[in-house]
Amino acid sequence: MTRRTRRRSGLLCALQTALFALVALPCIARADGMTARSLADTARDRAARAAKSVWHDATDLGQFALGLIGVRYRYGGETPAAGLDCSGLIRYVFQQVTGVTLPRTARELSQVGANVSLDDLQVGDLVFFNTRNYAFSHVGLYLGDDRFIHAPTRGRDVEITTLSREYWQRHFDGARRLVGVLPSLIPAVFPEALATTLTNFRVGPAEDLLEETPDLPAAP
Repeated sequence: MTRRTRRRSGLLCALQTALFALVALPCIARADGMTARSLADTARDRAARAAKSVWHDATDLGQFALGLIGVRYRYGGETPAAGLDCSGLIRYVFQQVTGVTLPRTARELSQVGANVSLDDLQVGDLVFFNTRNYAFSHVGLYLGDDRFIHAPTRGRDVEITTLSREYWQRHFDGARRLVGVLPSLIPAVFPEALATTLTNFRVGPAEDLLEETPDLPAAP
């Protein structure tokens, strides 16, 4: 085969390849479109299922927390056996019910999830208070009907109290909604790396992990 023949043959192959690509392009585009639509449909379906499960998950949080009433308060406590402080209670409940490990302090918890107004509170929301002369120094879990559960202070046990009491009204610092925005409740179509990032919260020095509230008013 001469050099000219080889060059002509190579050019012909290149033209054939280009022609095949042009012919196949609409099919590839349609396939990509179908894939995109399929992924979008999957995402919508999974999001809808996740949305339906949100209320169930929130109710589970409240029901599980009720089982901790009477657990003694312990400064820095993280388990019912050893005792619980306010954020330790929240962290333990969410770990057991959702499998998500939350930040350790009330102040760090106040930066997680979505802000919720007092009028829009739902079961499973976190409610925060200024009980130590700085914002978000105490946290409880809202149970609905104006009630929340919390670990109050030394010498007291996990208990239920009401938001409408003057003390809590005066010290209320805001609320956050974690149910529905935590990685465990995000549809699986989202990358796992995203869920890992969302749960990768920094935990401060050991002295920041311990928190307690001053003497609080007794439950009604």
